[in-house]
Amino acid sequence: MEDGLQDVLDVLIVGGGAGGLNAALMLSRTRRRVLVIDSGDPRNAPAREVHGFVSRDGTPPAELLAAGRAEVERYGGRVVAGEVRAVRPAHDRRGRLAFEAELADRTVLARRVIVATGLRDELPDLPGLRERWAREVLHCPYCHGWEVRDQPLGVLAVAGREAAAVHQALLVRQLSDDVVCFAEALAGADRARLTARGIRIVDGAVDGLVVEDDALRGVRLTDGTVVARTALFVPTRPVPRDELLTGLGCARDEEGRVVTDPSGLTSVPGVWAAGNAVDVRAHVVTAAAAGAKAALAVNLDLIEEDLAEAALPEEDLPDHDQTAHDQTAHDQTDHELTGHALAAHELAEHERLEQAR
Repeated sequence: MEDGLQDVLDVLIVGGGAGGLNAALMLSRTRRRVLVIDSGDPRNAPAREVHGFVSRDGTPPAELLAAGRAEVERYGGRVVAGEVRAVRPAHDRRGRLAFEAELADRTVLARRVIVATGLRDELPDLPGLRERWAREVLHCPYCHGWEVRDQPLGVLAVAGREAAAVHQALLVRQLSDDVVCFAEALAGADRARLTARGIRIVDGAVDGLVVEDDALRGVRLTDGTVVARTALFVPTRPVPRDELLTGLGCARDEEGRVVTDPSGLTSVPGVWAAGNAVDVRAHVVTAAAAGAKAALAVNLDLIEEDLAEAALPEEDLPDHDQTAHDQTAHDQTDHELTGHALAAHELAEHERLEQAR
């Protein structure tokens, strides 16, 4: 076991992307004992550059994350490579709420957990898409559109994702006068909207991509027709990596996504989430902001727990051996109504004072 990992952490952060690292940065700067477990598989790894992040626009993703890790470690936080297999409610030696995380070679114990595990993009089952992904096959006009401006662009409307494709095509039209939407079936209203924006609609099924000299040259239809294009936007199906959250019993909404409050707190006391794991629309900069917000709430929550404990006489402190069986249920009711409510109040007050400056 690595030195220092056997002790109780203040916060375990699962995920070493922008959300997780920014949470770790904020918490490390408040002198919290923080450990980040990074699986090393960020969503934007195939992309050449990160965009839309002021002062970091155009930075390669790996370079951005390396800088973030160095900043966290500068303040005493730790970032290690690995994968968390499961997280379970537990207690520390003083009988307080904690969580046990199972890694491949060890377990770690932490008082609070932030899950920032991101998402994965499911691409349509079409030959050539995966090979050109994040090169000429793109998904976000804001992230990658400027780099293909004024080129002949395409948007693929796959079955079940037509609405997303129409939305995407309207955005892409800002970038080029030559935009084609490939669609097998579009509603009349959608066709009218695209036509009004000067977007050409090509009916018929797409068979694959035409690639020459390691570059996209066109989109091939099933009838053999090739429509020349140099970039193709594809609305993917984003799938949150939220298995740890659902394994803990975090509540979901009607769409099946884990529910959080504005700070990222889930329905399970002591567990926060940030970034794409709970918000599929989050860009790198918004994931980083969500990580910072979660960190602030976690720090305040720990302070409130310490204050509540400090107010008890020593003889009244909980005996972990005698309460191990019922402590979890007690924490999930009492703690939610006290420490979390107070932390939320403090967070709101902090934001109010910041806005007043």
